[in-house]
Amino acid sequence: MFKIEGQLAIITGGANGIGKGICEVFCKAGAKVSLWDIDNKGSEVANEISLNGGDIFFQKVDITSLNSVQKAVSKIIDVHKKIDILINNAGIIQDRSFIKMKRKEWDTVLEVNLNSLFVTCKAVVPIMKKNGYGRIISSSSINAFQGAFGQTNYAASKAGVSGFTRALCRELGDAGITVNAVAPGLIQTSMTETIPDKIFKKKIDEIPVGRIGTPEDVAYTCLFLASKEARFISGITLHINGGVMPT
Repeated sequence: MFKIEGQLAIITGGANGIGKGICEVFCKAGAKVSLWDIDNKGSEVANEISLNGGDIFFQKVDITSLNSVQKAVSKIIDVHKKIDILINNAGIIQDRSFIKMKRKEWDTVLEVNLNSLFVTCKAVVPIMKKNGYGRIISSSSINAFQGAFGQTNYAASKAGVSGFTRALCRELGDAGITVNAVAPGLIQTSMTETIPDKIFKKKIDEIPVGRIGTPEDVAYTCLFLASKEARFISGITLHINGGVMPT
């Protein structure tokens, strides 16, 4: 396993699904993790991981609010003096066909999935630049590349994540900071449990490796990109989808 021992990692949306999996894997790899989430369940998750030996603490943060993010970052710096890794994992879906989609549904998804990257990076990048080191990894999606019915808002937001990543890496490379994204395909979370069995089986049949992905599959990919060994990889969106070829 790649080690990130002693490094401070912020993981947004860490209370559920993929985010929780990333928190668990990063703690196993020796990182000190700040679990950010708007959901108080994050406190329970942090306690659970701590009982299993993880070095983790919960911060209730609204990633769409610069004030909320800056307060959380200030508390981290006051105690730990650094931030090495930022995982922009938090995201939402509000699916509806475009003809029926409401402006609020469009704005909310863009605000959480894309605009939040401006907010979190605005607070964290100056600290990484000062320390001369950093890893920023953000969650895109397979649907940013292939689209999906009822997801014009979601697909647009996740495509924006990949564009943001390609641009920001050009600004931060000479500061020792890499900027990458991951694009998960079908991953086993509470959201996939709502897919009807017939449709779910069809989706699995389309995956060359023959199974659904797990949060750990995404987490170990993030771990590699967060490692010092990945120092020459920047500006990419790495697909994690079991071999599905996005159009």
